[in-house]
Amino acid sequence: MSRVCELSGKSGLVGNRVSHAKNRTKVRLLPNLQEKKFYAPGLGKFVKFRLSTSALRTVNKIGIEAYCAKEGIRLG
Repeated sequence: MSRVCELSGKSGLVGNRVSHAKNRTKVRLLPNLQEKKFYAPGLGKFVKFRLSTSALRTVNKIGIEAYCAKEGIRLG
């Protein structure tokens, strides 16, 4: 399973870990993904997503159906 948010599409990136001596080591910076179930009143059932915490905050604020409509994602 890839480490990509199913709703926002947020994924990891590559950066450098820099020591005091300015030595650079490659490091993967991964999104904070959580698995969460939401109730979709339009479908009348729960839908499960693996989403980033920033997308989770937005879904909690405006609702799962409004978020999917805004992003152009079909539920179900």
